Amino acid sequence: MAPFILTVSQDGTGNYRTVQEAIDAVPFGNTRRTVIKVSPGIYRQPLYVAKTKNFITFVGLCPEDTVLTWNNTANKIDHHQGSKVIGNGTFACGSTIVEGEDFIAENITFENSSPEGSGQAVAVRVSADRCAFYNCRFLGWQDTLYLHSGKQYLRDCYIEGSVDFIFGNSTALLEHCHIHCKSPGFITAQSRKSQHEKTGYVFLRCVITGNGGTSYAYLGRPWGPYGRVVFAFTYMDQCIKPAGWNNWGKVENERTACFYEYRCFGAGFCPSKRVKWARVLKDKEAEQFLMHSFIDPEPQRPWLDQRLALRIPYSA
Repeated sequence: MAPFILTVSQDGTGNYRTVQEAIDAVPFGNTRRTVIKVSPGIYRQPLYVAKTKNFITFVGLCPEDTVLTWNNTANKIDHHQGSKVIGNGTFACGSTIVEGEDFIAENITFENSSPEGSGQAVAVRVSADRCAFYNCRFLGWQDTLYLHSGKQYLRDCYIEGSVDFIFGNSTALLEHCHIHCKSPGFITAQSRKSQHEKTGYVFLRCVITGNGGTSYAYLGRPWGPYGRVVFAFTYMDQCIKPAGWNNWGKVENERTACFYEYRCFGAGFCPSKRVKWARVLKDKEAEQFLMHSFIDPEPQRPWLDQRLALRIPYSA
């Protein structure tokens, strides 16, 4: 079945003037791929993709020109659909909140425009299974990208922030992504609570940069005691602290956290100076983290293959 296409343009030439109006037009319990083509512009409005509004795709022309932005923080939430967004604080402050499964975005910037020092200020929260982002940008400071739950795949994306700016307890593979540390802090805060959970973040063939300083950012800290993060074949510039990882002020986390690196390089990769409880993986140990099977063990990975097949150029 061919995708159903909706268009959004602020000048009135599309089906809708706002992205939320297009989302609202998608029925609950949706089973048909619905593509929302967003014309270039800065769209200042919090967005909510509700549960069972599934199979939605956002497509922009290019991420620099197509910006979805709002400025909520954990302590200040102004949301036009506040009665529908369950929760409060960090959980409810996302500029874009995705709870509908099988969501895709391509060539879009997701931003939380709150200034530095505003506290937790999420650009995107994803609480949905089988979601993918291609060539997207995630802009903010603290808690930029909340990969809360479900499985996600990010490719060719740019993610910036300061403190815990990629966090949550989903199962996520970030491939060929650019991670940028804007100030002292922590890149990841993964909240795996048990060794039996299959969750965790894998950064595969990524690039980590900073704002010119030396040794001011940690690769991560365990929000949950069994937090699991892997950096593989990743370039790390001098912004990364030689110690690499932080125990979040709890020595007991050092016995349970799973913080791994594999064949990384750059001035920030200092395996001999890393904390003793982090590990550089051996070839055999790393295999499970280096393929798409990490986010879906099914041999055919039908949801991921579908996404790759259904990417729709803006000009279509």
